[in-house]
Amino acid sequence: MLQEFRDFIAKGNVMDMAVGIIVGAAFTAIVKSMVDDLINPIIGIFLGGLDFSNLFVVLGDGAFETLEAAKEAGVGVFAYGSFIMAIINFLIIAFVVFMLVRYVNKVKEAAEKKEEEAPVEEAPAGPTELDLLTEIRDALAKQAS
Repeated sequence: MLQEFRDFIAKGNVMDMAVGIIVGAAFTAIVKSMVDDLINPIIGIFLGGLDFSNLFVVLGDGAFETLEAAKEAGVGVFAYGSFIMAIINFLIIAFVVFMLVRYVNKVKEAAEKKEEEAPVEEAPAGPTELDLLTEIRDALAKQAS
């Protein structure tokens, strides 16, 4: 069983998948930072400084200024603003990934097209059957004379 596991891990597609997951995790951190630090503030400017993450309804007693204060107090909250932000973040991340995949596919297509367009060297054409028969006829005629 251990040998089977080693064989499974050693297969190229498993290693490719592992590399993809690691790179994906690193890429997720970059995109999350882009969304949180660059795009969300711009969205906030267009919406009059509104921060969706602080929109919530308290499901118990009390009034709280921020979602964090309500959570620290242990009160149940319906944090619909965080959900809206999660949807916005998902859409932005999905768009960024789409653009990345689109770019990679274009590069891949260009490389494949370049490969197809590369002139294939043809082997030098040898004598045709007619040429050989003509040579044989001429050689036989020469010997006969």
